[in-house]
Amino acid sequence: MLKRIKEDIKTVFERDPAARSVLEVLLCYPGLHAIWFHRVAHWLWNHKLKLLARLISHISRWLTGIEIHPGAKIGRRFFIDHGMGVVIGETTEIGNDVTIYHQVTLGGTSTKKGKRHPTIGNNVVIGAGAKVLGPVKIGDNCKIGANSVVIKDVPPNSTVVGIPGKIVRREGIKPTKVDLEHGKLPDPTMEALKQILDIVHNLEVEVKLLKRGEKR
Repeated sequence: MLKRIKEDIKTVFERDPAARSVLEVLLCYPGLHAIWFHRVAHWLWNHKLKLLARLISHISRWLTGIEIHPGAKIGRRFFIDHGMGVVIGETTEIGNDVTIYHQVTLGGTSTKKGKRHPTIGNNVVIGAGAKVLGPVKIGDNCKIGANSVVIKDVPPNSTVVGIPGKIVRREGIKPTKVDLEHGKLPDPTMEALKQILDIVHNLEVEVKLLKRGEKR
């Protein structure tokens, strides 16, 4: 247990340059507190003490602003930055070395029992305000852009932006550590608009040349 706590604190220092001391991390990081509450709640949930597990989860939500269902399965070195408004549903599965930001929802889209929340692979970054909905699978080494809405599976080594989320593949990229540059994601819509503007500009030039030829 102590080893895992040390690993959690080390993860904060690796992914948040604002962290200045161990004491500050212990006292002032609600994302870390939420993870620790969840581990207790998840243990109780797995040992059939579900009401107590839900109660601890509810207390954690009240204290941290982060709602993690005690049934959710979360891997190692999970980091929630800021955290306010984060919601993680009951059948969510999260791999190792995952980072998510505030107002992220890993939610369900069905009232039926069974798997209804996302499965997140290893080394994934999910930007602020993003929503991943339903029993979709997000592959390893993916980035989900801020405010994106993902409702379909995402293959490994991909980025997703927009509403609904659009995939930009980055095959062959296998980072050795978490890449937090989720603010520098490609925008396929803007790229398409630029291509259209370039075509319009070239047509305008051709029209001007044709008009000059007519005047001669």
